[in-house]
Amino acid sequence: MLFIDRSHAGRLLALRLHHLDTDRIEVFGLPRGGVPVAYEVAKALHAPLDVIVVRKLGVPFQPELAAGAIGERGIRIVNEEVIAEAGVTAKELDRVETRERRELERRAKLYRSGRPPRNVRDKTAVVVDDGMATGSTAFAACRAARLLGAARVVLAVPVAPADTVDLAQRVADEVVCLECPAPFFGVGQWYRDFPQVSDDEVVELLHRATSGPEASGPPSTVAIDAADCPVHIDAAGAVLEGDLVVPSNPLGVVVFAHGSGSSRNSPRNRSVAHTLNRASIATLLVDLLTAQEERDRANVFDVELLGSRLTQVVTWLESLPSMARLPVGLFGASTGAAAALWTATEPETRIAAVVSRGGRPDLASARLGLLVAPTLLIVGGNDPGVRQLNEGAAARMRGDHEIRVVSGATHLFEEPGALAEVARLAVEWFTTYFTQASAVSTRYWPRGPDIETRRKEGSR
Repeated sequence: MLFIDRSHAGRLLALRLHHLDTDRIEVFGLPRGGVPVAYEVAKALHAPLDVIVVRKLGVPFQPELAAGAIGERGIRIVNEEVIAEAGVTAKELDRVETRERRELERRAKLYRSGRPPRNVRDKTAVVVDDGMATGSTAFAACRAARLLGAARVVLAVPVAPADTVDLAQRVADEVVCLECPAPFFGVGQWYRDFPQVSDDEVVELLHRATSGPEASGPPSTVAIDAADCPVHIDAAGAVLEGDLVVPSNPLGVVVFAHGSGSSRNSPRNRSVAHTLNRASIATLLVDLLTAQEERDRANVFDVELLGSRLTQVVTWLESLPSMARLPVGLFGASTGAAAALWTATEPETRIAAVVSRGGRPDLASARLGLLVAPTLLIVGGNDPGVRQLNEGAAARMRGDHEIRVVSGATHLFEEPGALAEVARLAVEWFTTYFTQASAVSTRYWPRGPDIETRRKEGSR
């Protein structure tokens, strides 16, 4: 998975941390690069944000190579293997530590403006960085959290090599890492935009976390910086209603398809779409049938009709100037999954990825052999009939595909945590294939006439 930037990585990381007791956690970012990631985690979990200041002890003649790390309260970690291989003497390491200790104290004073570290006694400390290579600084931060009295330490990073994650299990009670790529050459290679983070940015984010809206306690819903507008789409004479939500700096756009007219108002679809929006993915929830057409039950199973409508929706979406170069994905439920697969094989569409939730891909059997778009089939563990149908359909698919089973879930994924798992899997799938499909720099969603034009079009 390629992350857009640190903020995007933080939003994705937060999706893997919602199991934590949010009343008993404190989020700590590692300055400087880990703070933008931690800010998004803290905001999503409605948790306080602070920093744990640590400094790498670089090998004198190769400063990027960590020979150890230091932290507040006199913490010092040394990698004896690196020291031996590099031939670093004790005196050389002491000189590096003296210099880094001065910088550590300067940053701690600057970032906190003289206030003490937050009280984490008997709570869970969530230590966040933008990635790990050797893990020295992250390990020092975990030890610092222990010294502050944390009852439990969770280390969370977007990316790290597998062997570093294994080592992290020794210093943290839980390690959450989104990606463990191999080979691993550096954290920055897994970000599209990976600029240096300044002291001013760290101070600003800490100030915003303690004085912004998220500091006043958990709101009923999480606000998203997004343009949200109703649309009406002419599909060969049938006017289809939809809701288009576009967060700033979208990675791609996902069109939701459902066999009945419930797609736009389905609470399950809206829940998944909201999670995608938080991960910087635009969404279009659209009803493929009019209210009158939906009364005829046969239309709900007319995959050719649904697929044709969905294809026209995608064509309309791609005609919008601000959407033209964004990767397009499809999320289908029930017979809408068959419509999504149908549309994905149409030559005029360019579908980057498909996700099916409890779908009926078997109803698109005539098109399965033509499918090349990467497809994720999500089924409930307690929905054996649909699972069998998905397994049979998967055997006929040509492109990348995968079946993921949500344990304990039935057909509608109504069980606690089941729909959240669907949303998490969808975010990971679309993010992976959208970043592969995107051949241009991240585009910013315009806030001017383009949105206003669509609002006027939607009112016709």
